[in-house]
Amino acid sequence: MNGAQDLGGTHGFGPVVAEPDEPVFHAEWERRAFAITVATGFLGRWNIDMSRWCRENRDPRDYLASSYYELWLKGLETLIEDTRLLEQQVEAPGPAQIRALLAASKGAKVDVAVSASFRVSDRVRVKNAHPRTHTRMPRYCRGKCGVIATDHGVYVFPDTHALGLGAKPQHCYSVCFSAEELWGEKRNDRIHIDLWDDYLEKA
Repeated sequence: MNGAQDLGGTHGFGPVVAEPDEPVFHAEWERRAFAITVATGFLGRWNIDMSRWCRENRDPRDYLASSYYELWLKGLETLIEDTRLLEQQVEAPGPAQIRALLAASKGAKVDVAVSASFRVSDRVRVKNAHPRTHTRMPRYCRGKCGVIATDHGVYVFPDTHALGLGAKPQHCYSVCFSAEELWGEKRNDRIHIDLWDDYLEKA
């Protein structure tokens, strides 16, 4: 989705200023918002991509006016409402169960035999597509050409996973772009972006 969350390469926001010795959480409510979101996720009513979609699918005025953990809390409220979680009787996992689940988690990588559409050193172009729903394809690289640097293996495809349409496992690659290709800057900088098979075509 072309939303306010996709700010990469966007002009007019000024420099990114790092906060020295920045804490993980600036307030206790942020810690609790994060913990509650993770804990309720273990109830199995949604997946991580659905959670991201609910944080990002917001009016740009609301998104840009909200802090990072405010968006986590608003996304959780949407998930709870959409799944009618409060109307159900559920058994919450305990701390030991959550620790075990976290330790066993493999993330989004899946052990499925899926053929790769591209090989390392292949020149590819990112499709100039503008889906209206969840996607991990940044706007600033669409229509741009790069080279496959690494094949990470097979991963869940976030675009379908976020909508409850299945994992659609496919290869995810690290694609190397020049700064000149992305932004027209004649510099030697290189940018690597992780992109799935469905985002790419042969250049």
